[in-house]
Amino acid sequence: MNVVFDTNVLISAFITEGVCSGLLLRARKSEFNLFICPAIIEEFKNVLFTKLRASKTLIDETVSIISEASLMIYPANAVHNIVRDPDDDKILSCAVFAKASYLVSGDKDLLEIAEFRNIKIITPRDFEACFEN
Repeated sequence: MNVVFDTNVLISAFITEGVCSGLLLRARKSEFNLFICPAIIEEFKNVLFTKLRASKTLIDETVSIISEASLMIYPANAVHNIVRDPDDDKILSCAVFAKASYLVSGDKDLLEIAEFRNIKIITPRDFEACFEN
């Protein structure tokens, strides 16, 4: 199953021990195919640096962990003006290009869409529930 995590899920995975960090661990164990793109990595690095004041060394280490757990793709901007934030269009483009089954996000604008081009947009908790028997 192909999956894309929104940047907010990756940030949560690194700042708290919880559902998001558990999902990243599942990706590292290859329980699903996690896809990322340069736009997600750049936004991730920017948030770590500007909002969390992380050092360059820490940012490089976290990007390395994400890179080991995922497959990098280079989508063209496949979608435009779907949600208010143009950065969200980049996330949707990544999911479309990855042929993702799920886009996992905590972003209310994305979650309101619920599904886009057969990609289910769900919360981290709902995605974690996919693994429960």
